[in-house]
Amino acid sequence: MSENAAPPSTEEIPDVLRDALVQTAFTVMTAVTAAAARYELSLPLWRILAILRDREPRMSDLAAHLGLDRSTITGIVDRAVARGLMHKLADESDRRANRVALTDAGRTLTLECLAEVDRELAPLIADLDAAARRRLTAALTALLAATPTRVEADGNR
Repeated sequence: MSENAAPPSTEEIPDVLRDALVQTAFTVMTAVTAAAARYELSLPLWRILAILRDREPRMSDLAAHLGLDRSTITGIVDRAVARGLMHKLADESDRRANRVALTDAGRTLTLECLAEVDRELAPLIADLDAAARRRLTAALTALLAATPTRVEADGNR
């Protein structure tokens, strides 16, 4: 969609597209949830670990991105810290804030769980050739770019 194009109204979204998006979301979430469960990870904890792969966001940024209360994020992070999966860092720009980062054990677990997610999702794309995978990647990337809730944990990469 170009910058000047208006988003389609709900009447313009074909049933088949809506149904395909919803069914894809359910299928992917089932696969991700199953992979996370094998590592005894709740879905919110798994989402945080995945975010922390290449970022050290503030806890408040995590809460905002995930749509959770700060107290909920604090509880999840504190339990993960106790498991040795992540640690809190002082935020140099705001002494009242904490950033969160993976420990080596957390990074290893995250990579193992990502490999499990790959195994779960592989059958979904097995019949797509390289060109179709590139087109799917481009379409999903464009879809996510238009989503206001995409991961932007304060841009710290």
